[in-house]
Amino acid sequence: MALSEHYLEDDIHPIDIVEHLAAHHEWDFDRISDEQIAMAVEGQWRTYSLTLAWSSYDETLRLVCTFEMEPPEEKLPGLYALLNDVNDQCWAGAFTYWAEQQMMVYRYGLVLSGGQDASPDQIDTMIRAAVLSAERYYPALQLLVWGDRTPKEALQVAIAEAYGHA
Repeated sequence: MALSEHYLEDDIHPIDIVEHLAAHHEWDFDRISDEQIAMAVEGQWRTYSLTLAWSSYDETLRLVCTFEMEPPEEKLPGLYALLNDVNDQCWAGAFTYWAEQQMMVYRYGLVLSGGQDASPDQIDTMIRAAVLSAERYYPALQLLVWGDRTPKEALQVAIAEAYGHA
């Protein structure tokens, strides 16, 4: 059964959908407010913190996926160069580094202007895309910061997207 089949009525709040998805996937979550939810999603490399927030002002469901990273100061220029290359490969969402919080961040906004509703499948795909992107580039970031690799060398280890079935 598709995730969207659970919702037959109109005008379901996007954060209610996220809460249902988190429960469905058995992710730890905390409903911070009517407009925001935080959760932890386990990946292969680490656990990612995701926050989704609804902004009625611009009708956007914002996703922020974070994980801690404490690169030495001398590695920051290489990290920023690598993030530039990584973001060239990301069509949905983008990475940034928040130096003050020492957090790597993947951000994405789903614009639902004109009163559009997000489907559970859309939101689930958005969450999975964030985690898959973090998983794909995590090894490259680690190699650059702790493995003394150049941005170009580090990017070579990024897991290629798989197509087809095994």
